[in-house]
Amino acid sequence: CWDAVRHAKKPRIHTFIATSDIHLKHKLEMSREEALERAVRAVERAKRYCDDVEFSAEDASRSDPDYLCQVFAEVIKAGATVLNIPDTVGYALPEEFYNLVRTVIERVPGIERVVVSVHCHNDLGLAVANSLAAIRAGARQVECTINGIGERAGNAALEEVVMALHARRDQFGLETGINTREIYRTSKLVESLTGMHVQPNKAIVGKNAFAHSSGIHQHGVLKERLTYEIIDPEEVGRGESEILLDKHSGRHAVKRRLEELGYKLTDEQLGRVFARFKHLADKKKFVLDRDLEAIVADEIRTAPETYSLEYAHVVSGYNAIPFACVRLRKEGKLLEPATGTGNGPVDALYKTIAKVVDIPHRLTDFSIRALTGGSEAMGEVMVEIESGGEVFRGIGISTDIIEASAKAYLQAINKLVQRLREKGKA
Repeated sequence: CWDAVRHAKKPRIHTFIATSDIHLKHKLEMSREEALERAVRAVERAKRYCDDVEFSAEDASRSDPDYLCQVFAEVIKAGATVLNIPDTVGYALPEEFYNLVRTVIERVPGIERVVVSVHCHNDLGLAVANSLAAIRAGARQVECTINGIGERAGNAALEEVVMALHARRDQFGLETGINTREIYRTSKLVESLTGMHVQPNKAIVGKNAFAHSSGIHQHGVLKERLTYEIIDPEEVGRGESEILLDKHSGRHAVKRRLEELGYKLTDEQLGRVFARFKHLADKKKFVLDRDLEAIVADEIRTAPETYSLEYAHVVSGYNAIPFACVRLRKEGKLLEPATGTGNGPVDALYKTIAKVVDIPHRLTDFSIRALTGGSEAMGEVMVEIESGGEVFRGIGISTDIIEASAKAYLQAINKLVQRLREKGKA
């Protein structure tokens, strides 16, 4: 191992042996005396090559404290410069681990000449808590990993330990010297290289770590970040907080996001957009920027709503005649339901709507495109109708293509009605 590290700027050789009776009996099959002798010999040999030698007592948290202190005292005499206290199977509770580290510091002769280290596993989800407890007890080295990757449930997550010390400097009064602004980028690099994906709700580096979806939380963060964020996301290289727009989001959050996208809407326009937003948010988990932009485009280009859709029921299938049942409102008044058939579901829908409206026109263009991705994608339908030599266009947007088709058609018809009124013909 010396050949592997001899040219390093700060070379260190790390030796270890288990000290718990469980490991001694079932894995190593040796006595405490034999394990102690092996530990000392390993440190002495490493010391012949390297000045900096670390010794770990594997499964220290399940070891007899008296025996553990005896082993540590002897390896210090042999030349160890770092004593590592591992919670190898993530068994310890924070208070227990604090007491174990204090016991070692208070009882091992020569402890003042070495660095006390800890190495905690996350089997009970306590790796970071135990590491912080050890720091409080006097440990000054924490062995941890980016994203908490490691054996079984992983190790203490470096980013969590570092940012806990940073955020609670008032309690710890310690610095790590780590450039925290590289944390997120490093996390993504490790994720990419290992193929081990970070869970969305992972502290510090998870996708949702600085994302806010609750309306109350969003309102608070937009007014003052400290209301719901104890760490500035820029401190870990993440840029600004993310406001996730969903069914819990309020008008204030939607308005703020629209302004960030460059839209300045009147209160009346914002009211219409927000109503459409809430309707869409009930259908999909998150409303994306593209969804908002599509809604705004739809609302801004909307003519006065003479006809509006109350409901549309369309049935279509293989070897079946497409059938539509539609009910509209005219200037707010509910009209009688109408039914019709067609060559396809949209054709049946349009013929039924045309029957209710009863204004001469013809459909000249119809197109569909997806605005967003995934199974909850927003679809945009664009239609063009012609009447009296003039063309009127409509756009409808929805996660339901039949609904989008109806809205687009009615928007075009409403523009036609508006034009006829301007001419005094309606």
